[in-house]
Amino acid sequence: MIQSIPVYDICSLSDVRQDDLLASRFAPYLDSHKNLFFPHRHSFYHLVLFTDGSGSHSIDFENFEVKPRQIYFMIPGQVHSWNFDGLTDGYIINFSESFIQSFVLQPGYLTNFSFFSGSLKDAVIDLPEDSYGVVKSLFENILSEIIKPSLSGSDMVRLLMLEIFIHINRLNVQQDTTGKLTYNQTLLKNYNKLIEQHYTNIKLPKDYAELLYITPNHLNAVCKDLVGLSAGELIRNRTLLEAKRLLTNPQLSISDIAFKLNFSDNSYFTKFFKKMENITPEEFRKQILKN
Repeated sequence: MIQSIPVYDICSLSDVRQDDLLASRFAPYLDSHKNLFFPHRHSFYHLVLFTDGSGSHSIDFENFEVKPRQIYFMIPGQVHSWNFDGLTDGYIINFSESFIQSFVLQPGYLTNFSFFSGSLKDAVIDLPEDSYGVVKSLFENILSEIIKPSLSGSDMVRLLMLEIFIHINRLNVQQDTTGKLTYNQTLLKNYNKLIEQHYTNIKLPKDYAELLYITPNHLNAVCKDLVGLSAGELIRNRTLLEAKRLLTNPQLSISDIAFKLNFSDNSYFTKFFKKMENITPEEFRKQILKN
């Protein structure tokens, strides 16, 4: 079986751990896991609040400057690496979806938060001073609950995490006063979910429109209105992202990647990639490995 880019689960990252949760101060976590400086994936949700440090971190090939008071969120499957300059500290929480899901009993609850949508524009947030104080205190309380377990400690940790999520989501999302998504916003959200499930085997917007019980023209209009991209571009962008993720693994040949992404042949995949990125898959791989 072909091995892909390293994927780490919570069990493989031994630190302060409870059930499907790992929480720690960031500096000792980092010191224990030097391998995480290199590109890797997580099988879990991941968030970090920086209190000190500089340098950069990369999520799905987009680089972000590390700053105190910055928090970032990652969903399972994203490719990530760090490049810090000097001492970096803060807080880290890794958790499984089931850790929260078993508590709220609402299917897909985490997707209600903009920063868990997979959109990088919502995933990295520089907190205002007052919000930073609130969030930092919540992280401290979570560590206290884990280090010194008390009655219903896991539920208290879940409540504190949800308080972090809700507090930051209020900063991050501009909605109407009811907090409800419009019909078109819900439609786009469902379209993105379908793309995530089927992008390797369903390539055409008309097939997704059929699954959503709307016309292709309606789907295209919604996408252009809300995100400025056509329905087809969203499918192609997701395919391109996965291609980039797979190219970070030198053990996979270009033919292997084309097969995984359901392209008919290697040359068709190369043409697709070059049209999207203006470089060939081989050139992209060389750049990533060199960096």
